[in-house]
Amino acid sequence: MASTTTTTDLTTDHATKVSHISSQIQSYHAQGIKYRIRHGSSNSTRTAGKGTHFLDLSALNRVLSVDAASRTALVEPNVPMDRLVEATLPLGLVPPVVMEFPGITTGGGYAGTSGESSSFRHGWFDRTIEWVEMVLADGRVVRAGPEGEFKDLFEGGAGAVGTLGTTTLVKVRLERARRFVEVRYWPVKGMGEAVSRMRGLMKGEEGEVQYVDGIMFGKESGAVVTGRLVDEVVEGSRVQRFSGRSDPWFYLHVKEQIEKRPEGVTVETVPLAEYLFRYDRGGFWVAPMAFDYFRFPFNRFTRWFLDDFLHTRMMYTALNGGGAGKEIIIQDLGLPMDTAAEFTDYTHEKFGIYPLWLCPLKTGKGPAFHPHLKGRREGQDDGLMMNVGLWGWGPKAPKGADQKQHYLELNRDLERKLTELGGMKWLYAKTFFPEEEFWRDHVGGKEWYDKLRKKYGAEGLPSAFDKTHTNLEAEWNKRSAWKEWLLSVWPLGGVWGLWKAIRSGTYKEARASAWKTYGLESSTQESKKNV
Repeated sequence: MASTTTTTDLTTDHATKVSHISSQIQSYHAQGIKYRIRHGSSNSTRTAGKGTHFLDLSALNRVLSVDAASRTALVEPNVPMDRLVEATLPLGLVPPVVMEFPGITTGGGYAGTSGESSSFRHGWFDRTIEWVEMVLADGRVVRAGPEGEFKDLFEGGAGAVGTLGTTTLVKVRLERARRFVEVRYWPVKGMGEAVSRMRGLMKGEEGEVQYVDGIMFGKESGAVVTGRLVDEVVEGSRVQRFSGRSDPWFYLHVKEQIEKRPEGVTVETVPLAEYLFRYDRGGFWVAPMAFDYFRFPFNRFTRWFLDDFLHTRMMYTALNGGGAGKEIIIQDLGLPMDTAAEFTDYTHEKFGIYPLWLCPLKTGKGPAFHPHLKGRREGQDDGLMMNVGLWGWGPKAPKGADQKQHYLELNRDLERKLTELGGMKWLYAKTFFPEEEFWRDHVGGKEWYDKLRKKYGAEGLPSAFDKTHTNLEAEWNKRSAWKEWLLSVWPLGGVWGLWKAIRSGTYKEARASAWKTYGLESSTQESKKNV
C-alpha cells in the first residue's frame, strides 16, 4: 500500500494560490508589464535593476506529497533542497539529483541549470522531473512534461530562467535511498589524470559508483571523489560528518586526506544527507574570501566561532548585499571532456584561481540553455561534459588601469576561450556575451526560442538574454555615487553586506535543518566498532 503524505487541504490551498498568481499574471499581460520572479533568497550572482516589477512566489514553499509507491513527490517551486530531502528520506527515498547547496530551490533547479555529482548518470536536475505545472504569460495554467502536448514547452523551459512561463508545481522522480555513502578520495597529479581517472570510474573499473566529482587544489594536485550508496558502515572505515560546527569543511578535509596518502585511496563512510550537502559550510571554498576581505585569521577556531555566517544561504545574501561580489569571479563552465584540461591550463595562467571544482555531466544536444555538446562526432564524448567551477577573486587591474574595464576584459576573454574550446556557461552567473554571440555560441540559435515565445504568448516577458546579460555599467553604478564610494571603502561594504545577511535571518534555516541529525546516534555507535 502506498505511503503518502498528501492532504486535500494542501492541494486545495495550492490551487487557490496558483489561481491568484494566474490572475496577477493576466493583469501584467493585459498592461504589457514585464516582470521578474521573487522567490526570497537566491544563489544567483546576477542583480535586478531598479524599477523592476516582481511576482512573489515565496508562499509556494511546501512539499505537497511524497508517494512511496510511485516514488514521486509533488513539490512547490520554492521548496529548497534540504526541505525536500527531509520530506523524502524518512520514507527511504531521495531525489536522483540533489543540488549541493541546501537553499537551491526545486523551481530554480528546473528554470536554471543544475548538475551535480550524480549527473554523470542522470543528467541535469530537470531530467528527473515528470512534469511541471506552469502559468503561461497570458495566465493560462498548463502541465508540461517530456511527453504530450506541451513537450516543447517543458524542454524549452528547462534552463530558460522563467522566460516561457512561471513554474508553480513540480513532480519529481525519486529513487531508493541508503543510509550511507561510501566515499573514496583518489589523489591525482594533474587535470589530465583527473579526467582519465573519472572516465574509468564512471565505467565501473573500480566497481559501481553513484556519485563522481573532483577538486583540483593546484595545477599538479587534486582529488577525484566517488560515492557508492551503502546501508552499513564500510568495514575498516569511520563515519565522517561535515554539517556540525566542529566538523571539518569538506574541501579542507579532502585536501588533508590526499596529503596524508598521496599515493593511496582513502575510504570513509558518510551519512547520505551529510554527503548531499557536504559543500554547504564554506560554500565550496567561497567563504575564505570573506576572511581575506576582512583580514581575519582563517583557522579551525574562527570557522567554529563564525559558523552561522559560513553557510551558503548567509554567504550569498551578504555577497549580493554588500557589493563586494562585483570583483569576484563566480562561474560554472561546461567543457567537452577532451578539452577540459586545455581549459584549466588557460585558467591557471589567466586567473590563477584554486581550488577548481570538477563534475562530469551527462548532457544532450542543442539548441538548449544548458551547456551541450556541439559540433562533436557521434559518441566522441560519451555524451559527457566536464563542469569546471571557477570561483575566486579576479586578478587585480594593473596599476593605473580601470578596475571595471579590467574585470570586463577578463570575463570576455574567459567567454571567448570557452567558446573556442566548445564550452558553455551556467546562466546563474554573470554573462557578458553580446546578444548575437549569446544566441549563436551559447544557446545554439534563437529561432526555436522565438517560436516557443510566440506559441505560448511569452513575447512580453523579458527574454533569456535580458535576464542573464550583465550590464556592467549599470551594476557598478546602481547606487548613488556617494553610497557607491562609501561601500567601496574597506571594510564598510563587507560590514553592510553582513548586516543585511543578519537581518535576513537566513542563518536560522541552517540551524533548523533536521537532516543533520539523521543517523547520528546509530552512525556514531557503528563508527566506534570500526575504530
